[in-house]
Amino acid sequence: MRILICAGLAMATPTAVYAEPLTFDEAIERAVREAPSLRASEAGVKAARAQAIAADRLPDPTLELGIRDFPVTGPDAGELNSDNFTMRTIGFTQEFTNPAKRRARAARAGAEIGIAEAGLAVEAQTVRLETALAWIDLYYAKRRLGQLQILDRSLGDLQATVAARLTSGAARPSQALEPDQLRAAVNDRRSELEAEVAKARARLVRYTGDPKADAVGDPPPLEVHRDHLTNGIASLPRLGALEAQTRVAEAEVRLARAEKRPDWRVNATYGRREPNFGDLVSVGVSIDLPLFSKNRQNPQIAARASEAEAARFSRLAGEREVAAALASDLADHAMHDRRLDNARNVLVPLAKRRGELDQASYAAGTLDLGSALLSTLALAEAEVDALAREAEVARDTVLINLTYGSEGDD
Repeated sequence: MRILICAGLAMATPTAVYAEPLTFDEAIERAVREAPSLRASEAGVKAARAQAIAADRLPDPTLELGIRDFPVTGPDAGELNSDNFTMRTIGFTQEFTNPAKRRARAARAGAEIGIAEAGLAVEAQTVRLETALAWIDLYYAKRRLGQLQILDRSLGDLQATVAARLTSGAARPSQALEPDQLRAAVNDRRSELEAEVAKARARLVRYTGDPKADAVGDPPPLEVHRDHLTNGIASLPRLGALEAQTRVAEAEVRLARAEKRPDWRVNATYGRREPNFGDLVSVGVSIDLPLFSKNRQNPQIAARASEAEAARFSRLAGEREVAAALASDLADHAMHDRRLDNARNVLVPLAKRRGELDQASYAAGTLDLGSALLSTLALAEAEVDALAREAEVARDTVLINLTYGSEGDD
């Protein structure tokens, strides 16, 4: 319901132009307000509701105007008032659709509203998820880019010592080129990260409508609740859409069965003749006779029943597919979480300790510049890799919570 309310407010609020950084929650909230795809889905829901109003109504009456028994041969041919048969007629016909068919049509229209609403919920979930992933990608790409800038300053500090070592003869002339060579390699990595930042920002702009969208603040907690998510699978929007399709198929079965019950029509006609003769009134009732249901209605009923059965099995298959996907995503999350823990508690501390020892050895003149540079690079790479692993865990968390959880769980 909150999704529908937010989307409805978006229909009435003109798109605003923003130019400010966005926290994680602000980005998602703005995307729900601004995404055109949600407005389109909301319009689809309104269309389905409007269509349902007339679903169980009787057809409009039919007005009939005509001339009856007009002579075209004989002595009175072409004469409108020369005999007592020709008359001008006016009448109407009203069809009365059988109640079972009208109820089935109403049920089908209600189920189609359910499909439209489920489509809106699925689209809202997609917008929230894609916005969240774009924010996460932008946030961590910027942090990794910042880590490379720290490395660049470290390389500058090491390069400042080269001149003194060259003067004292403690370094070879070729070693003066090593910091620049390493800095060129770092620049390639920086270019890759700058491209990642640009692409992530473009995705965030797409969903938020903010031409200068940026990620600020802290990422969401890196937590998932397996049992809660597993128990809530049946209420997911994707399965809700399949459930709505099942209800439509079942309504089609009822509608096919209702075709075996006859519709009927009432008609009344008033005929005006030449003034010397009396006017006439005709009243009649016509009733459909579904006498050949074996070859007409029964095959249609069987076909609709098979389609309803297929829809029910598709719903069951969809639930199993979602459960398997959740288990797979949770396994990836656990693996990425272990890798992040290993990076934080083992790889980065070891690289930092090695860097400190190598820096001390270089300062004491017992280690060459190339080895000192490599240890500095190794530390930077370990820290960048740790950020990349944290980004994987954050992506997993967002993906799992927004794909398999309800709106209030994230």
